[in-house]
Amino acid sequence: MISWSTYLFFTGACLALVLIPGPNHFYIAARGLAQGRAAALASAFGVETGTLVHIAAAAAGLSYLITKSATLFGIVKWAGVAYLVYLGVRALTSKDEAGGTALRPQPLPRVFLEGVLVNVLNPKVTLFFLALLPQFVDADAGSPALQIVVLGVTLLALGLLSDIVYAFTAGALGTRLARRARTLRYVSGVVYLGLGVVTAFTGRR
Repeated sequence: MISWSTYLFFTGACLALVLIPGPNHFYIAARGLAQGRAAALASAFGVETGTLVHIAAAAAGLSYLITKSATLFGIVKWAGVAYLVYLGVRALTSKDEAGGTALRPQPLPRVFLEGVLVNVLNPKVTLFFLALLPQFVDADAGSPALQIVVLGVTLLALGLLSDIVYAFTAGALGTRLARRARTLRYVSGVVYLGLGVVTAFTGRR
């Protein structure tokens, strides 16, 4: 299975991603401000249910690329590198934007489903599963699909902890995000560029 050194490095990459405020966090904070803690928690659990969709898709498709097609895997890898660099440059050069929008109160089941959709359509999460996660899979260390599931569940657990923090402190976090948008933008830009470098120099296992 996955070596401890690889797993710890992967966990660090996960932490770098989940600590960057993104569409998921903004949605959870906005939902909490609009509808209270219960709705924020419902959206948080919906978001991470969406992560399960990414895990299933990655385990089904990426395991084939890792074991069968070096060319296709390389295309996915370098497309991911390019997009990470693009996100980093855009974050460093774009103007400040509002961190969230007002949301109308909705029944909790609908809030949950919206959270699922927000995460399934989140390009940051899609990018992670398509470009960064496969770099930590060793084709000689057992089933690639099982390794992807283990790594994906690790991301899910860390993401859920982060989302719950946002859900429980939605008001304070929402205000701070709005006030510190420029700082967060620069931090996220540097992290994206750093992850792009890591992905570029990590070879196919």
